[in-house]
Amino acid sequence: MSQKYTLYGRPGSGSLAVQVALEEIGAPYQRVWIGREPADVASYRTLNPTGRVPALGLPDGTVMFESAAILIHLALAHPDAKLGPRPGTRTHAQFLQWMVFLSANVYEAALRIYYADRYSTLGAAGAEPIRQRAAAEFGEHLDLIARQLDPYVLGGELSAADLYLHMLGSWYPGERAERDARFPRLAVLDDILRARPSISKVAADHAE
Repeated sequence: MSQKYTLYGRPGSGSLAVQVALEEIGAPYQRVWIGREPADVASYRTLNPTGRVPALGLPDGTVMFESAAILIHLALAHPDAKLGPRPGTRTHAQFLQWMVFLSANVYEAALRIYYADRYSTLGAAGAEPIRQRAAAEFGEHLDLIARQLDPYVLGGELSAADLYLHMLGSWYPGERAERDARFPRLAVLDDILRARPSISKVAADHAE
């Protein structure tokens, strides 16, 4: 595709995995950081009615949101990048399973950890029990997927699921050393991925 994608995101947000996927694909794209001020969010809602990042402007002008959906779309739209198995295969079924699992469980638990007050009718006063339960569930979900890494989510082949897991795993609510001791296979995966130019480039971009 000669036209560019447009990635709407924020540093350290769910846009990181999508940006890594774009780098892996080698597709031209422009990155647009979305501010947190009410006016910035209101303007962004004209593109993405949820007001959340990331969103991806496709080359034809369509804008889509939901990070898992974006990653699946990119894997399908750019098969030569090998970010997802061939549709209709057993491995592709597993790929879809884990992508939805990561989105519906790990990502959702992370939101309750870091934005617990949004999930309580008492606001900040009722946030702590929600945060604690979410942290426990985050660990349980991470354990389920980490136990079957070998070394990637799908075994011997890298996929967008690994990029997604790498990002979500970095949101662990504790020290990295504690997380790596608890999930050693995830630590191995992170070491493998950090050696990829796409990861180091995007990590530096988000650290600016």
